[in-house]
Amino acid sequence: MYQLEEKIWFWLLLVIPAIALLFLVLQIWKHQTQKKFADKKLLNRLSPDKSLFKSILKLVVLSLAIACFVIALVNPKIGTKLETVKRQGVDIVFAVDVSKSMLAEDIAPNRLEKSKQLVTQIVNNLASDRVGIIAYAGKAFPQLPITTDYASAKMFLQSMNTDMLSSQGTAINEAIQLARTYYDDEEQTNRVLIIISDGEDHSDASIDIAEAAAEEGIKIFTIGVGREKGGPIPIKRNGIVLNYKKDSQGETVITKLNKETLMAIAEEANGQYIDGNNTNKVVETIRDILNKMDKKEFEAKQFAEYKDQFQWFLGFGLFFLFIDIFLLERKTAWLRRLNLFNENL
Repeated sequence: MYQLEEKIWFWLLLVIPAIALLFLVLQIWKHQTQKKFADKKLLNRLSPDKSLFKSILKLVVLSLAIACFVIALVNPKIGTKLETVKRQGVDIVFAVDVSKSMLAEDIAPNRLEKSKQLVTQIVNNLASDRVGIIAYAGKAFPQLPITTDYASAKMFLQSMNTDMLSSQGTAINEAIQLARTYYDDEEQTNRVLIIISDGEDHSDASIDIAEAAAEEGIKIFTIGVGREKGGPIPIKRNGIVLNYKKDSQGETVITKLNKETLMAIAEEANGQYIDGNNTNKVVETIRDILNKMDKKEFEAKQFAEYKDQFQWFLGFGLFFLFIDIFLLERKTAWLRRLNLFNENL
């Protein structure tokens, strides 16, 4: 495991392409100026030891030196001691609807992106809780098992899209059924399932599955994204709307938020329905709910000690800088024999 202490210094790496561009412009200018002064054969006689290869080599070495110095300023650290710590929290599973109806743009930028924003903000406000992620459409798919690694959770979350599951539909019952397998402690009572969806569930089994989940101590909270008046489902290519999804009669499909289904599921599982249009309100509501719940104690492994590694990159930077200083732009005997770039022709 590693950490980067001062990431802002990475901006200095832009100096390298700037130097390379300046070098290229300088070489073009020199070439054009020399052509005005004399032809190529005469120039080779006047400066037989001039080496383009050495100039390029000096540029590469200087760039490596700068890169090493920048990384030294960033100060990467490597974890050296892994220890087990006790934490208290709630196990939270997010079930995110990735069906095609989530592409509707009745809520900006669209329902799916809004769902990702909601989950990200909720995760950002967690302290020591464990999280898991499920993606579902016509079927449910485990995206991330229960973990304390919030960075991985957000990474997996951002990769979710409506093309990841070939089976279309909105089978919330499949998501609830899969979530029941996520919790590893049978005695645990603080189990939370948060379903983010537009509620367009075409299965009647969701209420029954929610009731079975409640009997296992799982509280289900549903977050509705979208508007009740609904909106069409755009068909895009390269970000440009080509058309809108149509039904078998050729009519444009209007997908609407079905909060009644989401409310019924939440009520059956001792949870609560939350309107997902206001992100701050959703985050505050979830935070208040979690704060009132009993916390489970569990063990988690984490790196406790990190050691600085900047000295290695500082040393390499000085090494490359030393080479650059003593690397002349004139040909050496071995370079003359290699005749790189056909310079002797």
